[in-house]
Amino acid sequence: MNLKSIFGIALAMSLTIACKKEPKATSDPNAATVEAQKADVPFDFTVEQFADVKILRYQIPGWDNLTLKEQKLVYYLTQAGLAGRDIMWDQNYRHNLKIRKALESIYSTYDGDKSSEDWKAFETYLKRVWFSNGIHHHYSNDKLKAEFSKDYLKSLLTATNTQLEGEAFDVIFNDQDSKKINQAKGADNVAQSAVNFYGTDVTTADVIQFYKNKKSPNPDKPLSFGLNSKLVKENGELKELVYKSGGLYGSAIDEIVRWLELAKGVAENQAQGDALGLLIQYYKTGDLQTWDDYNVAWTAATAGNVDYINGFIEVYNDPIGYRGSYESIVQINDFDMSEKMKVLADNAQWFEDNSPLMDAHKKKNVVGVTYKVVNVAGEAGDASPSTPIGVNLPNANWIRAAVGSKSVSLGNIIEAYNNAGSAGRLKEFVNDEEELKLEQEYGQVASKLHTALHEVVGHASGQLNPGVGETKETLKNYASTLEEGRADLVGLYYLYSPKLQELGLVDDWKKVGMAAYDRYIRNGLMTQLIRLNLGDNVEQAHMRNRQWVSAWVFDKGKKDNVIEKITRDGKTYYNINDYDKLHELFGQLLRETQRIKSEGDFKAVENLVETYGVKVDQELHKEILERNAQFPDAPYSGFVNPVLVPERDDNGEITAIKVTQPVSFPSQMLDYSKAHSFLKEEN
Repeated sequence: MNLKSIFGIALAMSLTIACKKEPKATSDPNAATVEAQKADVPFDFTVEQFADVKILRYQIPGWDNLTLKEQKLVYYLTQAGLAGRDIMWDQNYRHNLKIRKALESIYSTYDGDKSSEDWKAFETYLKRVWFSNGIHHHYSNDKLKAEFSKDYLKSLLTATNTQLEGEAFDVIFNDQDSKKINQAKGADNVAQSAVNFYGTDVTTADVIQFYKNKKSPNPDKPLSFGLNSKLVKENGELKELVYKSGGLYGSAIDEIVRWLELAKGVAENQAQGDALGLLIQYYKTGDLQTWDDYNVAWTAATAGNVDYINGFIEVYNDPIGYRGSYESIVQINDFDMSEKMKVLADNAQWFEDNSPLMDAHKKKNVVGVTYKVVNVAGEAGDASPSTPIGVNLPNANWIRAAVGSKSVSLGNIIEAYNNAGSAGRLKEFVNDEEELKLEQEYGQVASKLHTALHEVVGHASGQLNPGVGETKETLKNYASTLEEGRADLVGLYYLYSPKLQELGLVDDWKKVGMAAYDRYIRNGLMTQLIRLNLGDNVEQAHMRNRQWVSAWVFDKGKKDNVIEKITRDGKTYYNINDYDKLHELFGQLLRETQRIKSEGDFKAVENLVETYGVKVDQELHKEILERNAQFPDAPYSGFVNPVLVPERDDNGEITAIKVTQPVSFPSQMLDYSKAHSFLKEEN
């Protein structure tokens, strides 16, 4: 579900931490960066494009408005995030770090022919590995295909005196570990997934049985068992290897802790400092009760200019939804936009009360919901290079019900996306000029509002029935896609509502809603298919949810021709004939998805997702790919991060922090590997 929030306003937290305690491993001062562009020079958002990926850059609006103390806080938090970067690589696949080290050694030291097609293929492969934090595609989860031969790679290894042997070499070219996450029905989702959350001999049944015997001290506040550990078998017995200081990933976690301690020393207020203290304690102990205590404190700490996400958080990479991927996002409040959008959080109870949910599934008292627009200052782990655009945390249902949640939209990330796209693909897939005009006039505001409603209202809405377990236990491998679809449906339901105009968020609620519905159906039934290879089923949780939502309303509206499938000149289009009835259908589906979640109805979610969300019409898919081939724009985008460079006086004290940009994607990736690699070989 994600989150990014904001903390801070200056409260004198007196404790000082001497510069001599600052960890040495910062971004390489010799790494190539360029000064931030001047305000009067148009900012170039595009870095480069390769394979199916476009690399962008983003600015940090408001940086110069921060005090030096606040800039230090941002700097320390970004360094803490980068310190754990390699954890994500290892979590994604057990050989990733070894493979990356070898490929980077070749890239940095090879002095042979770099004009050949083989070398170009090698470069592209390495860039794809960098982008995906490993050898599996960041979105499809399929293993990346090397367009060069074994012999060529061996020749590069020999020429650069680099070692890569055995399984780590062979897996680049063979069919082993072909899927990072396998959520197919009927598969052993754990055993047949290459993700490194489990030992290679651990099965789905092992995991379910292991955690079935775990009991929380307070059943009303269930702990997130499995969130920060790897489950392995030792001498036939299941055992958790906990991520903590002195445990698994301990060498990187110790580095994270050192930077977090520096951040705590410049915290903006007591609440923020206390939350950071609990996060440090959690990293030192691995204790899940401390993790919950931290999330309660972090959720309640809402004042100030700076906030962050750091930890083992989202469970999308675990095929059965227990284990959290490492991620970090550091963010600065956009006060103007946050004030404009605050109205959503202020009216959270109205949205809940007026939703189409069954009364038993509505929250009677929506508490602690905050929503802010933020500007990202740095990302790492699962949030980089591919980043979300909105987040809502914490994920624990009981904390959301009792304490609340933080929702954010990443304003400067959305701005970069909006300034780096092209209109050609849109014109190809809209049905008519009316749809094109609606998208051009209202599409961006519709998209921003959908993200906001999805995060602040969607994820915060609804409640579980008494005695129903967490969704990872009840809905299993379908939990993530149901939750994302449910939050999407909340947004879709309210996007077509006069309430938005009443709140001053739009000037024409109907046209905004129509544009939102057009783009959702167009994407869910057609354009998102450009991300798949012909013949593939839909695997990724967010893609599945967009398809099952769109396909369900299309199917249920056939009798009244709510959405019409049109074939014209050999091309397929979808046209919405009745937006009012589509609004009703979204409401019906929202009611049902909340019922499924509230009651833990596994059979119903399995039927919903497998019937509407997995299979692809191969003829339509072939057509979509052929129509899309004319557009050079890559279907996926991600980002390099700005580089924060501290300037120091003769005593080593930071006197200023300068924002620069990396010269290229490879230069940043190599710099990160040089400056932020803290995992030992045994991991």
